[in-house]
Amino acid sequence: MQQRLQMVAVFAVFFLSAAAGGPPNNPARPQRAAFTFATVQRFAQERATRPYRNRSPQLPEALAKLSYDQYRDIRFRRASALWSGRALFEVQFFHRGFTFDRRVSLFEVSAAGVRSIPYSATMFEFGPLVPKARLPADLGFAGFRIHFPLNTPAYKDELMVFLGASYFRVLGRNQTYGLSARALAIDTASPAGEEFPYFTDFWLVRPESRQRTLTIFAVLDSPSVTGAYQFEVRPGAATQVQVTAELYPRRAVQKLGLAPLTTMFLYGENAGNRRFEDFRPEVHDSDGLMMQTGSGEWLWRPLVNPRELRVNRFMDQRPRGLGIIQRDRDFSHYQDNESHFERRPSYWVEPLGDWGKGGVELVEIPSEEEIHDNIVAYWVPEAPLQPNKPVPFSYLLHAYSQSAEWPPGGRAIATRFGRVFNGPNVMPGMRRVLIDFAGGDLDTLSGAQPVQAAVSANGGDVDAVTVERLQDNAVWRVAMRLKPNGDKPVDLRCYLTLYGEALTETWTYQWSAAGA
Repeated sequence: MQQRLQMVAVFAVFFLSAAAGGPPNNPARPQRAAFTFATVQRFAQERATRPYRNRSPQLPEALAKLSYDQYRDIRFRRASALWSGRALFEVQFFHRGFTFDRRVSLFEVSAAGVRSIPYSATMFEFGPLVPKARLPADLGFAGFRIHFPLNTPAYKDELMVFLGASYFRVLGRNQTYGLSARALAIDTASPAGEEFPYFTDFWLVRPESRQRTLTIFAVLDSPSVTGAYQFEVRPGAATQVQVTAELYPRRAVQKLGLAPLTTMFLYGENAGNRRFEDFRPEVHDSDGLMMQTGSGEWLWRPLVNPRELRVNRFMDQRPRGLGIIQRDRDFSHYQDNESHFERRPSYWVEPLGDWGKGGVELVEIPSEEEIHDNIVAYWVPEAPLQPNKPVPFSYLLHAYSQSAEWPPGGRAIATRFGRVFNGPNVMPGMRRVLIDFAGGDLDTLSGAQPVQAAVSANGGDVDAVTVERLQDNAVWRVAMRLKPNGDKPVDLRCYLTLYGEALTETWTYQWSAAGA
């Protein structure tokens, strides 16, 4: 199968051009066709005309039964890395095993053509935890990771990983892995269950020796859709990945998620660790969903770990951006010297072109352990996916730590809830809400300025709204009392103004009597 794909990749464009426009320049020595995104598009489109099938050979039982620790004891030998010593980028491969059972076909694209990257057990070191087993010569790889001298010229750090379904992760400078990106989401949080597309084939374009960008092509496949993808990777303090894609539906899909992001949120200051016996004040890879709407408004939605599944959609048209963000960068707020949650990256998705009407959907799943990703966000187009109608889209993914651009003004930095007292007595059915803002023009304003809070509540009432500047840290705090109308959730919004001009993004939150 790999040989077949290789031959098609090399000659497909040549045959098409010859059929359309006459003989090549040199009939005796036909020129090799360039391998481009158009080549991958033809692969994916042709595959969509045939019924779906899992193209991966079955994983040997010895590898399928590996535990997490056993699988981690299979280590790639760095000397076997693709382009080792020949470029700034190097590629290391993941062995199949544990839950990573599917094989991906890997190819290298160079001026000489396209070649398959063969598997060899000699590329790996099998530690003492790995049971001895006879492995097939064509076992193949589960995925790969890209290395680059990101933090120091003396060492090539891990920059990007493709492993499992359509997941990929990317790092900027001085970051550690946290949240993940995916190529596509299908029917997430739907009654019928989610469908997970898989990358099946990758083409890695060999870079020049000092080249600072890397191109990767990929084919995605699932029962409902195939897709052609191109990734342009630009490492830096904020690493950028430009994603260009075209989908080829086999059948209709009611809920399609573009540019999905997934992360872990166990608890933060908005809920505290009352549900968990844990010394750490906060535990999360990300703490909020950020959006810039088509009209230019910036929205911030703090994440929660709910008691029951929550699905919210923020309707929009021509969105300018969406992302899952780790805004809190203070180690003292986590007190975890092993995980270092303060170093986790934020991912910001910047659509390229008009994404039309739709909405950003946020899925929050109850979780009792930090090992689970329980937060997903993605863009849902208004029109459902229809068979035989290709869907092109592209976006720029930024992996960053801090940015004055997103958002450009003041931002919400903390959300807290508490009980409301009348003297020594607790007032039943009411909650105290505290929102802290900082940044932008807020940092230059004195406490005497008449800063006001624009507050609204859908499903409840708020009163006793106050705004004050905290002397100790120059943070502006909004305090209010919330009284829900019954047991249904309350949707809250708040932003700060001065003389009618907005100073901050819009903080939005869904409060539930069931608790976060």
